[in-house]
Amino acid sequence: MHSTAQSMSPDVLGSLAAARLVRSSGAATVCAAVFGALFAMIVLSLIVVPWQQSAAGQGRVVADAPLERQQTIEAPIEGRVVKFWVRDGSHVRTGDPLAEISDNDPAIMSRLRQERDSVQARLDAARARESAIGERITHLTGSRQSAVGAATSRVRMAQDRVRSARQGVQATAATARTTQLNDDRQRALIGEGLTSTRTVELAELDRVRARTEVDRAQAALSAALSEESALQLDLLRVGTDGFAAIEDARAARAAAMSEIASATGELSRIEVRLARQGTQLVAAPRSGTVLRLVAALGGEQVKAGDPLLVFVPDADARAVELWVDGNDVPLLHAGQNVRLQFEGWPALQFTGWPTLAYGTFGGRIALIDATDNGQGKFRVLVVPEPGARWPSGRYLRQGVRANGWVLFNRVRLGWELWRQFNGFPAMPAPLGAPAERTK
Repeated sequence: MHSTAQSMSPDVLGSLAAARLVRSSGAATVCAAVFGALFAMIVLSLIVVPWQQSAAGQGRVVADAPLERQQTIEAPIEGRVVKFWVRDGSHVRTGDPLAEISDNDPAIMSRLRQERDSVQARLDAARARESAIGERITHLTGSRQSAVGAATSRVRMAQDRVRSARQGVQATAATARTTQLNDDRQRALIGEGLTSTRTVELAELDRVRARTEVDRAQAALSAALSEESALQLDLLRVGTDGFAAIEDARAARAAAMSEIASATGELSRIEVRLARQGTQLVAAPRSGTVLRLVAALGGEQVKAGDPLLVFVPDADARAVELWVDGNDVPLLHAGQNVRLQFEGWPALQFTGWPTLAYGTFGGRIALIDATDNGQGKFRVLVVPEPGARWPSGRYLRQGVRANGWVLFNRVRLGWELWRQFNGFPAMPAPLGAPAERTK
């Protein structure tokens, strides 16, 4: 050994001495081993440790039912607010008075009642006239039927007289022919001296009389025909006059019904005005709290629809209104699990490990808006999940701010870091996946 050292050159000996001087200390070796172990553990954790992917959102507490959310109580009529029965922070029950409004005309109610009574009287008169005209139409219809029946009977009698006159004409014509034959026969016999002149004269007299009867029968037939024609025209006149009277009564009835409809519409409008004027006392639509008064008392004129006060109803069921970035909305669906942290409620949240969180509450997505708010944010309404108990209404008032995390799929921590570095989308959780429970 000694001989080997002696055989080395001075340069080699100098290098070995310098190497002994820069040799690592024991503490540095231990630190290097520790850091190496930590690096190995980090690499191993990236491969083994699970991570819960989520999408964050901010929002506030609202009522689950839309009618129980903050609303504005508006003036039902035009006028001035003469009295407020409440003030900021007043709690009221359903039907409790909120404000009283007075019209500019103090006698408006009495005027409207007089106008209503006048229109009601006109309506009653129109209804009575319509009823009387209806009865008149009934009587005119019966009278027309009787008159037409009587005129028809007279026409039938005239027709019978015409038939009788025709038969008389036929009978007298036959008699005239017989007397003419007898007269011709007697004149032939007197030329032969077989009959007397007296017989011939009597035969000629009978012929003349028969001819006269024929003329009388024809005259009676002509008169019967004229009477029948006149009675036919009278039957037509009776039917036409009766129909015209009935149509005139129907027109009067239609005018009365039109007046009834007009008066009914006018009466309805007056009733509406009376009802509106009767709502001078504005009452609470439901139990709740007056947030603030908007209208001024006394001198300020308000119109129908102007806001009087802001009202917050008592909410039986609450929900959270979260605003989520549009990049995460395609991964959301109804029924998805959400973890919530309420403002003013102590909580400790580990985004990737929800089982280690403290003071957060479970919820599920009830609906997702179809469009954004104009800034790329979408509204997501979250309700309590089955079995979850949120803080009472004393702590969880409407408007309390809340943070929410919509839970997605579980991945390895390394994959999540790789996704974040490259901007990849998260992996959505299967529908109906169980929520993580926290303390």
